[in-house]
Amino acid sequence: MKKSIFLFLIIAFLSNSVFCKIRTIHVFVALCDNEHQGIVPVSKNLGNGKKPDKNLYWGAMYGIKSYFRYRTKDWKFQKCIPIKSQKILQRVLFKHATKQVFLLADAYDGEKIKNCIEDFLTCSNGQTSIQVKHGSLNLKFGGKSDLLSYIGHDGLMEFNVKVKYKPIFGKAKDIIVLACYSKHFFSPEVRKADANPVLWTTHLMAPEAYTLKSAIDGWILNESGTKIDERAARTYNQYQKCGLRGARRLFTTGF
Repeated sequence: MKKSIFLFLIIAFLSNSVFCKIRTIHVFVALCDNEHQGIVPVSKNLGNGKKPDKNLYWGAMYGIKSYFRYRTKDWKFQKCIPIKSQKILQRVLFKHATKQVFLLADAYDGEKIKNCIEDFLTCSNGQTSIQVKHGSLNLKFGGKSDLLSYIGHDGLMEFNVKVKYKPIFGKAKDIIVLACYSKHFFSPEVRKADANPVLWTTHLMAPEAYTLKSAIDGWILNESGTKIDERAARTYNQYQKCGLRGARRLFTTGF
């Protein structure tokens, strides 16, 4: 009898550990920048890559910080994290409302887009651990994240990156790349990083937060890349009114 109770307690403990495991997501945002990026210019405020609070990809209605903070009930803003950096202008932390999932988002100076992409690729290769203290928790981001995402202009259309990749031992990092033609331009580097592309794009697109949020919803539920792809397409069509068939052609998963 005592042995049965002991085994039951062990099983319960292990099950609880699995379900309560903390997962982390790190989002790298290259702020929209009319002056320093090869983009079709947007308004002055939306395209000022040195002022995140009104930037298209950060503080605007569908920017990462604004959307996750004010336009979804699934994520709860935790805090802004002070950071001394010449390339990162803001760093914010969110927690999922019902799951043990934390999201760290970094707003990179639009002029530093190359640094942003290189940092994203380096972390996708499992390098550069970033630790964030939150209450009693020591949350691990960067190369220790479970999911990484790049949001912004596809700078690889215009420049090459210099990243020293290392062999991966263990599970490949899941990544999401929301930028124009990201599969075509990011594929060579993502292969070298030995990362797993859960979601990226085949054509021009608006890398706004609703698509990322939808993809993360599926990732949290451990859905397949195909199901996450479908989620992204439906959400993108909902906001962009581009037609579901076109949205399905825009997003893809894997190599």
